[in-house]
Amino acid sequence: MAHRLLLRRRLSAAAAATAVAAAPAPLAVRHSHGALHMGDCSARIRELGRLGLVAEAREVFDALPRRDIIAWNSMVSAYCKNGMPDAARALFDAISGGNMRTGAILLSGYARLGRVLDARRVFDEMLERNTVAWNAMISCYAQNGDITMARRLFDAMPSRDITSWNSMLTGYCHSLQMVDASNLFEKMPERNLVSWTVMISGYSRTENHGKAWDMFRMMHHEGLMPDQSNFASVLSAVKGLGNLGVLESLRVLALKTAFERDVVIGTAILNVYTRDANALETAIKFFETMIERNEYTWSSMISALSHGGRIDDAIVVYERDPVKPIACQTALLTGLAQCGRIDDARILFEQIPKPIVVSWNAMITGYMQNGMIDEAKELFDKMPFRNTISWAGMIAGYAQNGRSEEALGLLQELHRSGMLPSLSSLTSIFFACSNTGALEIGTQVHSLAVKVGCHFNSFVCNALITMYGKCRNMEYARQVFSQMVTKDIVSWNSFLAALVQNNLFDDARNTFDNMLSRDVVSWTTIISAYTQAEQCDEAMGIFRTMLCEHVLPNSPILTILLGVCGSLGASKLGQQIHTVAIKLGMDSELIVANALISMYFKCGCADSRRIFDLMEERDIFTWNTIITGYAQHGLGREAIKMYQLMESTGVIPNEVTFVGLLNACSHAGLVDEGWKFFKSMSQDYGLTPLLEHYACMVDLLGRTGNVQGAEQFIYDMPIEPDMVIWSALLGACKIYKNAEIGKKAAEKLFKIEPSNAGNYVMLSNIYSSLGMWGEVAELRKIMKQQGVIKEPGCSWMQIKDKIHSFVTGDKQHEQIEEIVATLEELYTLLKATGYVPDTEFVLHDIDEEQKESSLLYHSEKLAVAYCLLVTPKGMPIQILKNLRICGDCHTFIKFVSHVTKREIDIRDGNRFHHFRNGSCSCEDFW
Repeated sequence: MAHRLLLRRRLSAAAAATAVAAAPAPLAVRHSHGALHMGDCSARIRELGRLGLVAEAREVFDALPRRDIIAWNSMVSAYCKNGMPDAARALFDAISGGNMRTGAILLSGYARLGRVLDARRVFDEMLERNTVAWNAMISCYAQNGDITMARRLFDAMPSRDITSWNSMLTGYCHSLQMVDASNLFEKMPERNLVSWTVMISGYSRTENHGKAWDMFRMMHHEGLMPDQSNFASVLSAVKGLGNLGVLESLRVLALKTAFERDVVIGTAILNVYTRDANALETAIKFFETMIERNEYTWSSMISALSHGGRIDDAIVVYERDPVKPIACQTALLTGLAQCGRIDDARILFEQIPKPIVVSWNAMITGYMQNGMIDEAKELFDKMPFRNTISWAGMIAGYAQNGRSEEALGLLQELHRSGMLPSLSSLTSIFFACSNTGALEIGTQVHSLAVKVGCHFNSFVCNALITMYGKCRNMEYARQVFSQMVTKDIVSWNSFLAALVQNNLFDDARNTFDNMLSRDVVSWTTIISAYTQAEQCDEAMGIFRTMLCEHVLPNSPILTILLGVCGSLGASKLGQQIHTVAIKLGMDSELIVANALISMYFKCGCADSRRIFDLMEERDIFTWNTIITGYAQHGLGREAIKMYQLMESTGVIPNEVTFVGLLNACSHAGLVDEGWKFFKSMSQDYGLTPLLEHYACMVDLLGRTGNVQGAEQFIYDMPIEPDMVIWSALLGACKIYKNAEIGKKAAEKLFKIEPSNAGNYVMLSNIYSSLGMWGEVAELRKIMKQQGVIKEPGCSWMQIKDKIHSFVTGDKQHEQIEEIVATLEELYTLLKATGYVPDTEFVLHDIDEEQKESSLLYHSEKLAVAYCLLVTPKGMPIQILKNLRICGDCHTFIKFVSHVTKREIDIRDGNRFHHFRNGSCSCEDFW
């Protein structure tokens, strides 16, 4: 919190008033013995700047006995390339602006960091501007998303060269406005290879790789031969195409033009092979045939092997590299970290004699990826020099690892150091603000982004939309979205997600329908939205539309829809989605397989265990799902066996595991086993029982008739009981008709949740079963006074891909007369075989005949009668119900299963009941 308060004070100050850490001293010149030639010194400054060794570059600069404009420009460039444009600006001011090249370098330095306003200030201050300066400013606007200002400047240019046209063309392509880019391309008075390369790259960026390849072919037909850069851009497109056949045809041209021997092109070809996981062996063979390799070739191969899970092979390639430059060390270091071998990564880091900032950053990122935040901070504090990437990596690491307060504190430290946050740091800070709901700080950082001209950047805007959405400020989210000059697919998805998070489902659907293009994230978001709103039919409809548009679903979509099928009990639809998963090869993915187990359990199907047995990988969620599934079906012994199997495989149970186990024991009446597991939680695994575990124990004791013991257990609990615990006790009192304890439990519940009709109904059931009609009447009076409305019982089933539903007392169904006639026939038949309606579940003091008539119209009875009416003889029946099944309906359906020889499965609000030949799997415990 102290970080936040201090940060607010700092960010409220003018963002532009930043101190320059390395202010120049042009008059205090240090002389060194045997000074290098001026040109050599300038080259040395540029090289040190390229390596990130800015302090060393400054030492060379300060040691010059005299400095020409090339030396000044080299030092300005070193600062700019390392994210220190304010220090560069100080040099710029010290020589009164230098020459036009100095201004262009500084302008570009600000542009690279997204500081458009500072860049424009330099541009406006230039006494004279050549075409280079104009082009640099156009590029600055274009790179930061303000394509309108870029075009305005382009139109205002006193004269244009081919670079001007290419700069504007690059701006359109960078902003993904390929229609405008194509129009400008057609108007160009002349085109060179750069023009074609920009267009090819633009189409690749918009993932229109086929169009990029067509552009290359068109260029080739016009007689232009590709150069190195052009080949690299088209190889990027081929990489996106994922078509190795196209690559082979391009390699023919590369061979004819001798470019395949070019180390840059060869490395680009290698990268295409490494992009395809199935072509890793081909990549290795190509790598072995390369005549020349540079540091990027070696590092690409090391990275490819690391990403492919072949870290030991990556180490072998690294050992073969004769030079082992920093790029390869960093690639291996990164690979080791990604594979979890962070200690080996640190050993490699320690072996680097004088690690540059890139090495430090890679090691810090490695620590962050492995959740070793404190180790990353320790290394960060030891860095001899930090660039914007160092700060961005630390801030992002804190934010992504749930330590958002420290991310905000680091922003404060960055600001205090005289540097402004990079685009990456800004997006990470907005993410941190999203996580903590720090809307005020987020708004202030937004103001800072505006002051430094970064608010045009699409990454910043997308992060802002996400932050405002999560902070429940849709007004600001809409403003950012509507003011964006260029909206990419991420922008639309961010805004769509913000609408969904704020329950603006109609607006979300309109936004989705208006999207010019959608990706799988868009579909996932809108399907999730309808699922969240419990509009499952709409969610399924959108999924069908998605398939019709030939968009392949991802694992999250399949998982969401399988959850919907489980909730609805729509087993046939779930099987269809399962088939889709098999066709796409996703059924073996852990998240999908877990969802399939859950879905089949909820639908009462036997396929859950089959899927479990076929799984090659299982996590704790897998085990918990199958244990809980067995519990819901009353298969307590099977649940315990699965737990024992889980223990034998070395998987450590968690709190959810024990909830499933205790529920299994409760539903099966396994008291001794329940006590054993309850004690094992803390004794064997150091887990503190939560309210859910205490509720299970109350339920277990109560269901087995020990109502007094259950009550005493509650009073002995070390934590305050909640409504679930009192409800479990009340449920036990209902089963065993204990009005005294039931009344006490109900009174607790009336205080906790006075509007829950279920509590009144359960107490009424106890009173009515004991003939205490005066108490029943008094309860009904209280319910009426408090406006408590009993939730009607509802049962539904799926027949021929259609959901049919009934409510208690339903008279609206088109076949209601036939259903009632079927029920009456069943009543007569069942009574003849020993069925006696249990009228104690009727809450009115009326005669027996009226009570029986009232029981006749319970929703599950109507549903069973309808299934008997419309389904073939002998076909199993599966029904879902929103509330617990009442005792009379339970007895009734047992008799129906015996008389009709039907298998009847009912999933009520608490568990599954499998009726077979006159008995139920719950053994009358529910």
